[in-house]
Amino acid sequence: MNPFVFPLFIIGLHQVAVISAEQKERNEKYELARAYAEHVGKPLLVVGGPYGDVGFRRAVNLPAHGFGEYCLDIDPAACNGGAEYVQADVRDIPFPDKYFGAAFVSHVLEHLRYTQECIDAVEELNRVAEVVLVAYPKPESIIARLIPSHWLWLSQEGNTLYIRQRN
Repeated sequence: MNPFVFPLFIIGLHQVAVISAEQKERNEKYELARAYAEHVGKPLLVVGGPYGDVGFRRAVNLPAHGFGEYCLDIDPAACNGGAEYVQADVRDIPFPDKYFGAAFVSHVLEHLRYTQECIDAVEELNRVAEVVLVAYPKPESIIARLIPSHWLWLSQEGNTLYIRQRN
């Protein structure tokens, strides 16, 4: 037997577990955001459309998460067919203060180049929404490490979002 087969199998299993955990966390955060927005009777803003920039998701109609009443993304195809589309930068959201009950941000902020840009985006999100929940890739994800436009690593504990520049 090839000596590389077993280690590659173990790495593959680990990556499946990482991806599954990311998806579970994304679903939980989306549901919390949706429930909060409904509870306070305000719309839900989804930043980072459910279809993202992954053509496969669009081709098989497999969104990564649900839609809000509004979907903000720079690519209209990311929000295709599920909410009122808003083409805007997350650092400049065209809505008044606290318009949204919640904002759910999925796999967007790590694409901002610098920590200050991410801080600006989070401040803008907190301006337009009462609650902000953020989904992001984990550093343990080999796929996340291979995407060249992932400039930041994020983590969130409670209401605190931690931002770290990627090496």
